[in-house]
Amino acid sequence: MMFRWLLITLLVLLAALQYRLWFGEANLRQVWSLEQEIEQQQAENQALSQRNKQLEAEVQDLKNGLSALEERARSELGMIREGETFFQLVEPGRSTPQE
Repeated sequence: MMFRWLLITLLVLLAALQYRLWFGEANLRQVWSLEQEIEQQQAENQALSQRNKQLEAEVQDLKNGLSALEERARSELGMIREGETFFQLVEPGRSTPQE
């Protein structure tokens, strides 16, 4: 008789622990969901870190090197060096934007 009550008590305790594990606060589904979110965030952080390294390298190049600065001035601002001649090629059928 005592063994039966002990077995029933242990089964009830096991059921209560399983309930908390699957449906209680901080259950397994939430843990798995949070782990997926963590993985996604880590991947995003890694991509952003790589972009930051590229931007930092570009900033250092602009601060220290004249070639990158000259390249930017030529491509973005349309600047030319003294003594150079600027040629603009216009494709037929396309109009140039008026400023």
